[in-house]
Amino acid sequence: MNLSQYLRGLLASALFAAPLTYGADPVVLHVGDQNYYNIRASVEASGVLQGAPYTVDWKHFQAAAPLAEALNTGALDLGFLGDSGFLFLAAKQAPVKLIGVSRQNPDTIALLVPKDSPVKTVADLKGKKVAYWPGAWSQQLTLRALEQADLPDNYVDFIKLMPIDAAAALPQGSIDAFPVWEPYISQQILFSGARPILTAKNLMPGLSAIAASTPSIDSKREAIADFLGRLKKARAWVDTHSDEYADLWAKKANLDQNVSRHWLRQAHMTVGPVDQQAAADLQSTADFLFKVKALPAALATAPIIDSSFQQALAQ
Repeated sequence: MNLSQYLRGLLASALFAAPLTYGADPVVLHVGDQNYYNIRASVEASGVLQGAPYTVDWKHFQAAAPLAEALNTGALDLGFLGDSGFLFLAAKQAPVKLIGVSRQNPDTIALLVPKDSPVKTVADLKGKKVAYWPGAWSQQLTLRALEQADLPDNYVDFIKLMPIDAAAALPQGSIDAFPVWEPYISQQILFSGARPILTAKNLMPGLSAIAASTPSIDSKREAIADFLGRLKKARAWVDTHSDEYADLWAKKANLDQNVSRHWLRQAHMTVGPVDQQAAADLQSTADFLFKVKALPAALATAPIIDSSFQQALAQ
């Protein structure tokens, strides 16, 4: 072997060894969660993240709007939020894509009234104070219920309140109706006797968005795909361990286990790819929100869907 051959061999060995010796910084996925999805609780209880080649930095949010803003600023790589919250974000031309969807029993989204309220239908809410949060399911559910009843958008007095504040206001009588999701529904039913006058069933798809920051899709694609596959396994585990999981989740969320059991026995959450039905549901919701002037302009949803994670979610 001459000197040039030796040097070439030495250089090649160094190049191949470099990643092992001077590896890149560990990948961290910044994931935004809400109680309705309890993603963190499900993946930790099921143990599916064991051996993952990255770490997860969990961020908890009370509602879709602040989570959406964190996606917009790049503070999150992934976030779980309702379809309307995602659409409001996309309408701002934020750097986000829909990479997967989640669905639950539509009865886990409902419009509640106090136990002694005379209100029995949405028509009984004329001039009443209805809590909502812009871009959240609370707004979409109420608007769809009004439309179905052939009532105008201003039929009720919308009061802007975060869910945690509305939950305190309803039993006190400060508001007349509380459109919301779980676990607030179970809390209100069990502790204050509130009752639903309608749910999302036959009113709205109740589609949830698994949204990703566009720059993160480019820089952390493998980690995101791996996380989605593990998440799907976590949801399957939850379905076969509902009470065990509900009790674990109650401890993590500092909630009464009766609340978590009441909800999770009927939740039936699934995660999956953005299939044809999900894409159609998303466009339908965007069209509705524009029709009722909640969105400032018509929005074509096809360009904000990234279907490249289909395989990760189809396992």
